[in-house]
Amino acid sequence: MSAQLQAHLQLRPMQIDDLDAIMQIEPTIYSHPWTRGNFSDSLNTGYSAWVLQENNALIGYALMMRVLDEAHLLNLSIAKAQQKRGLGRYLLEFMLKNAKSHQATNMFLEVRPSNISAIALYENIGFCEIAVRRGYYPADSKTSEAGREDAILMGLVL
Repeated sequence: MSAQLQAHLQLRPMQIDDLDAIMQIEPTIYSHPWTRGNFSDSLNTGYSAWVLQENNALIGYALMMRVLDEAHLLNLSIAKAQQKRGLGRYLLEFMLKNAKSHQATNMFLEVRPSNISAIALYENIGFCEIAVRRGYYPADSKTSEAGREDAILMGLVL
C-alpha cells in the first residue's frame, strides 16, 4: 500500500457511535450480517474493536477476542466500494500487531469456503487450515441446499 494512501487512513478504537455507519456496511457485504446487538455486545464485553477511516469516512472494521495467549478474529470487513485496494490486508496486519502486543502467540479465525478472496488473503498472510466446522454458518440459498455452510478454521502462529 502506498504511503500516500496510508496518509489518508486512520485506525482508531470502535465506539458505540460508529454502529450506525457499520450497520450501513455490514448488510451490503454479508448474506447473514452481524446485528447491531452483536457489535454492541462485543464492545460491552471489551473485545478489541477497531475502525478504519479514510478522510474521516468509516470504510472498515475489525473485532478480535483475546483469551490468554490466543486471539480470535471475529470480524474483518471492508466496505464493498473500497475492496480490492489492499485495505483488508492493511487492517488484518494491524490486528496481528495488536494481538502480538497483547502477548498472543496464535490467531484463529473462521471463514466461509465460498469466501475465496478472504481465504486467499489469509493464506497469503500465512494462515493455514486447521479444521472444518461442519454447518457453522447459516447458508446463502445459492451456496447450499442444506441451510448451513461449513467454516474453515484457520490459524497463524504469531
